[in-house]
Amino acid sequence: MVVPVKQPMAVTKRTITWCPGCGNFSILSAFIDAVNDLGLEPWRVVVISGIGCSGKITNYMPFNGAHVIHGRVIPFAMGIKLVNPELVVAGFSGDGDAYAIGIEHLPHAIRRNIDVKLIVHNNKVFGLTTGQVSPTSDKGMITRTTPWGNVEEPINPIAMAISLGASFVARGFSGDIGHLKYLFKEALKHKGFSLIDVLQPCVTYDRVHTYQWYRERIYRLEDVGHDPTNFNEALKKSYEWGDSIPIGLFYRVRKPTFEEMLPTTSEGPPLVMRPISNRTIRDLLVKNHELTLD
Repeated sequence: MVVPVKQPMAVTKRTITWCPGCGNFSILSAFIDAVNDLGLEPWRVVVISGIGCSGKITNYMPFNGAHVIHGRVIPFAMGIKLVNPELVVAGFSGDGDAYAIGIEHLPHAIRRNIDVKLIVHNNKVFGLTTGQVSPTSDKGMITRTTPWGNVEEPINPIAMAISLGASFVARGFSGDIGHLKYLFKEALKHKGFSLIDVLQPCVTYDRVHTYQWYRERIYRLEDVGHDPTNFNEALKKSYEWGDSIPIGLFYRVRKPTFEEMLPTTSEGPPLVMRPISNRTIRDLLVKNHELTLD
């Protein structure tokens, strides 16, 4: 049973070192507000971050957390969830961290449908290392490493996640903090893997995709009656980009999670609560000793 916390949680006393105007501030505030609104106890929430400007976010959140190596947010978060499924686990990655060096982990988290929330700070550049091209940089975009213009097509994370079978796929905008909090709350309530890609202007290294640029193009899916249970319509909406850019909940479906299907996590107390003094790895691998290991 969820017991509401007595006092609303706020950021920690650590000095925030993001650039003034950075969308990370909105993501930080919206996530803490979402946890507060849902009444989740802080000890139940675990946040994991990778390398990049977004990686600093674990320092500012009043929850258990870890700042891990580049591209490894998902496997670290998965390990925590499997050891203790009672925890609420959320990962925070940049577009480079999630869609470049760490992209090999995304399809497997999706197909397993492990109950982890992945929030991607998508600013279309490698902001921490001074604005190099990233997997989501638009074709023709001028960056520190593409002064002639980016020649590559960008990744479409929304279409990719939907087509791979993700059970929750959403896109937010750091310039709309109220809507962003709504998406975070829906993701936290969802049982299964959740991807929330957040469009976040880099105010220092991207002078094209500004807050104004996005506001002239963005519209909410909730305002046009989009049905998030309709797979084909969700996939169609995921390819809209340019003069109109949809944000909101693209797709949501309930299906068994990885933890619900594994005997080691679905039966008995969480692994972290089980005595280990008289247990072997064989005991954990063999369900009820009905199988034999050769």
